[in-house]
Amino acid sequence: MDGTLTNSEPLWAEATFYLSELLGKRLTPTQRLATVGATFDTTLSICADNAGVTLQSGDSQRYRKLMFDYVKRLFASKLEVFPGIASLLEELEADDIPMMVTTNTERNVADAAIQALGREHFVDTICGDEVPAGKPAPDMYREAARRVGADPANCLVFEDSATGMRAAVDAGCIVIGLPEDNGVEVPAGVTEVSLLRDSRHLEGATALDVYDWFRKISAQQ
Repeated sequence: MDGTLTNSEPLWAEATFYLSELLGKRLTPTQRLATVGATFDTTLSICADNAGVTLQSGDSQRYRKLMFDYVKRLFASKLEVFPGIASLLEELEADDIPMMVTTNTERNVADAAIQALGREHFVDTICGDEVPAGKPAPDMYREAARRVGADPANCLVFEDSATGMRAAVDAGCIVIGLPEDNGVEVPAGVTEVSLLRDSRHLEGATALDVYDWFRKISAQQ
């Protein structure tokens, strides 16, 4: 969802830099890339290590609230759905294609973005605090496949982060990657969207495009 359907990655970047500054040392842009798609605990650990801070009991809960309150304020004022996504979701829904949102973002933050997309388009949604292990573990995608009643091998996943792509590949899904930039490591088994169309994003894509991509990638596997 973040970085694929909504232009929320710049907002998460801003919030991550904010968190790193709270801990005493701002991450560099390159260091920040390691947090894209990661769980909060992973992000906090990266920020703490960068600042040379040893986390104490209760720090995770305190910093989680500070960061998520900051994200909610950003989402309320700046969150945008990528152009063309609304019409693409409507086309897929009209064709009775079951869709899921899976995000490492915790429910109390993710709901604002899900609502902006249109919750009605999705069979269900799964958030990072609702599975035993978030991405890069495959749990979330395996559960998503179960909820739509499909074999993971018949599920097409769009992901922008190395963390998310790894989770989807390990779950056995067909994966199209939309990396934020060349600094994102794309795992083996992922087809970058730029190899399918002249763009890093889904703007202008139609349901027919998605079906064609699925057929092409399936035939190669």
